[in-house]
This record gives sequence, structure tokens and C-alpha cells, in this order.
Amino acid sequence: MDLRTRLNTSVKQAMRDKDSARLSTLRLINAAIKDRDIAARGEGNEDGVGDDEVLGILGKMVKQRKDTAKTYEEGGRLDLAERELSEIGVIEEFLPRKLTDDEVTAAVDAAVAETGASSIRDMGRVMGALKSKYTGQMDFGAVGGMVKDRLAAL
Repeated sequence: MDLRTRLNTSVKQAMRDKDSARLSTLRLINAAIKDRDIAARGEGNEDGVGDDEVLGILGKMVKQRKDTAKTYEEGGRLDLAERELSEIGVIEEFLPRKLTDDEVTAAVDAAVAETGASSIRDMGRVMGALKSKYTGQMDFGAVGGMVKDRLAAL
């Protein structure tokens, strides 16, 4: 089942369950996807965005909510931070399983070998290969440092 179908099924189920908090988060996800679809149509892509880009949208939404929750916690607004964290839980249901540290290391090594990277100048190609295969499965901010170290050792 593709991601959009799972989302729509979840929206319908949240409506049946009268789960307003979950329904609100699911509607935010759909709105973000539709917004990106509209932008894609403006660029000539009439079909909208694919699952890989939807995963990118979801990952960005999780990051935004983590940052917001941290800000709320620092401001002493634990009720709002808790709401953001519950939204993260709903969004993460649609993201693929996160890779373990060993799997990330193996993926970085494979991407370096696949792209034929030989120096730090090839970092963009390696990161592009990783993003195309592992969107939503790893934290690319942390992986960037790992790739840089790996390429510096070559």
C-alpha cells in the first residue's frame, strides 16, 4: 500500500475513532503533501510528488516538531511540548524504520564504493546517493560528518 493510501486510511480511521488529536496531525500531513503537489504542478509535474519526496516532507515535519518541542520545554510550556511529541509519534508511523549505527556505516561504505568517491570533493555525490536510497531512515545531519570522515581517510 502506498504512503498516500495509508495516510487516507488513517484519516478515515481517526474520524471513526473520534481521535481529534491524531486527526489534526494527519490533516497537517495531508496539507503539507498537497502543498508540495501544487508546487510540483507549477514545475510541470502533473502527477504531484512521489513517495520518496513524501518521506522527505515527513522527515522535515518531525525535525520541525522536535525543534519546537525543545523550545517549549526551555520556555516551561511542557503541555505544548507534549503535544508536539505526540504529533511526532503520529508522523513517525509513516516513516520507515530507522537504521542502526552498523547499518548506517554499511550504507555509507556502500555509497562511497558505488559512487567511486575518492576525496572530500565527492561528498555531494555520496550524500545524494544516500538520500535517494535512505530517505527517512537516517539522520543526514549526523551522516554528513560520517561521510566526511570516511572520505578524508581515503
